[in-house]
Amino acid sequence: MEFINFLQYSFIQKAFFAGAFVAITCSALGLFLVLKKMSLIGDGLSHVSFGAIALALFLGFYPFYMAIPVVMLASLLILKISEKAKVYGDAAIGIVSAIGIAGGVILASVSKGFNVDLFSYLFGNILAISNIEVILSVILSLIVLLIIYFFYWDLFSATFDEEYAKTTGVKTNSINTIITLLTAVTVVLSVKMVGVMLVSALLILPAATALQLSSSFKKAILIGGLTALISVLFGISFSFFLDLPTGATIVMVNALFFALAVFYKKTFT
Repeated sequence: MEFINFLQYSFIQKAFFAGAFVAITCSALGLFLVLKKMSLIGDGLSHVSFGAIALALFLGFYPFYMAIPVVMLASLLILKISEKAKVYGDAAIGIVSAIGIAGGVILASVSKGFNVDLFSYLFGNILAISNIEVILSVILSLIVLLIIYFFYWDLFSATFDEEYAKTTGVKTNSINTIITLLTAVTVVLSVKMVGVMLVSALLILPAATALQLSSSFKKAILIGGLTALISVLFGISFSFFLDLPTGATIVMVNALFFALAVFYKKTFT
């Protein structure tokens, strides 16, 4: 009975609904990032999102409206630094990440009035998600998933063998740009759910779990999506009943699934 009453709370319903879409989006995109060895880009862009959100709060704008375009521009900057400055990808991520987090810290220090709001984005609070954030999460998640669907074979080819993909006519530079921009959008969506500090875990853990259990790429996408979805639903529920931080609980449930997948693979395969 208590669980049924729990499901009747509107903020729980909103958290489940938005969390489900964002989790499935993270798992699908995370699989490409992990296999392309680009998973650190999620961590870097999450730091940029911290700076963008701090800037939005400082200027009095709604955080998501500023964070999405700023983080997308930062993702393109990472690509440009890698190409033009001949800097390795992880170094380019580190440069942009450092600038983003430093900018956020400076803005937080010079303006005392929004530190509480900024703290909620730093560690996430999906239980406080607003109606507009639910709508944005669903719409943007659907856009990301549709782009993945329509560009699936190009993304698949560029992920597993970029040189071969080029010979078959796949525009790998454009594909890398698409992946990077989609990551930017997904990172901003995930900030409200698990916070700046834990976004990369939401991109990496479901994908890593799926790769332990899958023999094909499509199966990995399905297992990753299911793992991410269950982790969010369980994480929200556990955090509510045990009075734990929601974002951290979601990540720990994901980590538990990963540990179980590794144990299963080593023991039964």
